[in-house]
Parts: sequence; C-alpha cells; structure tokens
Amino acid sequence: MTKKKIIVFMPAHNEEENISGVIARVPRAFHPHYEVEVLVIDDGSKDRTVAASKAAGADHIVSFPHNKGLGAAVREGLKQSCLLSADIGIMIDADNEYPPEQIPDVLAPIIAGRADYTFGSRFKGQIQGMKLHRRLGNYTFTLLQAILLRRWIYDGQSGMRGFSRDAMENAVIVHDYNYAQVLTLNLVRQGYRLEEIPISYQVRTKGQSFIKFRQYVTSVLPAIYKEMRRPVSKRNVNPQTNRDDAGV
Repeated sequence: MTKKKIIVFMPAHNEEENISGVIARVPRAFHPHYEVEVLVIDDGSKDRTVAASKAAGADHIVSFPHNKGLGAAVREGLKQSCLLSADIGIMIDADNEYPPEQIPDVLAPIIAGRADYTFGSRFKGQIQGMKLHRRLGNYTFTLLQAILLRRWIYDGQSGMRGFSRDAMENAVIVHDYNYAQVLTLNLVRQGYRLEEIPISYQVRTKGQSFIKFRQYVTSVLPAIYKEMRRPVSKRNVNPQTNRDDAGV
C-alpha cells in the first residue's frame, strides 16, 4: 500500500546550535500509513544552520538569500510542503523549545479527521522557564485573537502547528514579519476546524530569539487589522479528507 506523506517543516534563522537536535528527535515511523520527511526553511542564516540541517538528516532544504521574516518562512514552508505532495504538514520551531516527540499527538486530530488545523498548546500543557513578560504577551495576543474569533483559544502564539492538505493550500499569511495571529484568524474565519493539544514546553537554552517586543507589536497589530479587513470565503471542509481509522 502506498503511504501518505507528512512533512515536518522548520523555519530557521541562525539556529546552528539547536536545529540538529530538533531534526534528530522527529519521529519518523509513528504511523503505519504515513511516511515522514523533514523540510528546513532557512531564512537567510549567516551561520551553519544549513550544514547542520544536512548533517542531521533533513530531507529538503530551501534557503532564502537574505532574512525575510518568520511569516515569509512559514508561508514558504506551507507552499513547499504542498509541492512535495504532503497530505499533512506540521510546523515546529527550530529553537528546541517545542517537543518533536509530541508531533504524533499534535497530528492525531487531523489524522482522525476531526480537525484541519492544530496547535501544540503550551498553556494547556506544561511550561518551563518562560519569563513573566513573555507569558503576559502571550496571554494578551491570545485574548485578542479569541475576541476577534468569538471563541476561546489557549495558545495563539504556539510555534508547533499541524495542517491538513486543504488548510495548507488555502492558508494566507499577509505579513512577512510574523504569522502566528494572522494565520489562525485566516484559517478559522475560512471555517477550518481548530483543535489544541497539550504539550510540554522548555524555553531555549542555546542561541537567542530574534523577536523584539516593540517591533513585534508595531508589526503584528497592523497585520491583524489587515487580515480582519480581508473578505474570506467559507470552505466546505470534508471531515473525511485525512481520516485514517487505524489511528496514531
């Protein structure tokens, strides 16, 4: 029987110290009906991110000539996953903060056919090492999304997200700098079914985050406004599209 395909894609900018460990921990054989491949989107790294990714066993690497931003990298990851014939995609940050071992958990609702878009939710699971100002920022932006969508969500900034093929094909990210808020607003407004799965999260111990709070706020708020002004068409989502009764 021909297996379906899962693409695990990782946006990465100067993550030579972390990305090898993330790639090595990706489960490759957790479901009998799916093969798993790893795709790295190198966002103009100046270090050895690409070499480290190759050495760790990445199946595909796409490199930008210069740093475009996390939103642009995630957009490219979704596009390339579709071009690589993925039936399901999952994005995970390359900074070693999110648990690759829980990829099966995050994808289970999509494989079962009950969701099209999933989060690995830190605030429904366990968090180690997150500072108070980051918690408050996460709470604030998540609350804003919940108000705009008129439904409760727990972790609107998660860096671990699963997608059905249909969700990947139709997702729109209107901003190159970041993706977290606008992607969820876009997909849920289109009618895609969202589910959050508890995960364990550990703040990075190597490297540094390139997201600065002031730049984040001044870039993301206009992007949210732009997304909410855009008309979207409701999709006729087929619950059986990815269903696999064998389970995970």
